[in-house]
Amino acid sequence: MGDRWNVEVDRSVCIGSGMCVDHAPDGFRLDSARQSHAREPESDAGERLLAAAEGCPVEAIMITLADGGEPVFPPEE
Repeated sequence: MGDRWNVEVDRSVCIGSGMCVDHAPDGFRLDSARQSHAREPESDAGERLLAAAEGCPVEAIMITLADGGEPVFPPEE
């Protein structure tokens, strides 16, 4: 069984670029105000979710391991 991730979007930072939906349409959606939302707060780990977080122009997406809470993205400095 693979890792599970918690995926959160800081909507106070989100600018509604839609890059997350482009990278991972099964992982994110934009609401009527163009704010991003994770489709599921806990998801299977996947390259598309990571690409969406890495591609966010304002780093509004945070991913942590569901079991333990260690950061996946952005990585700890």
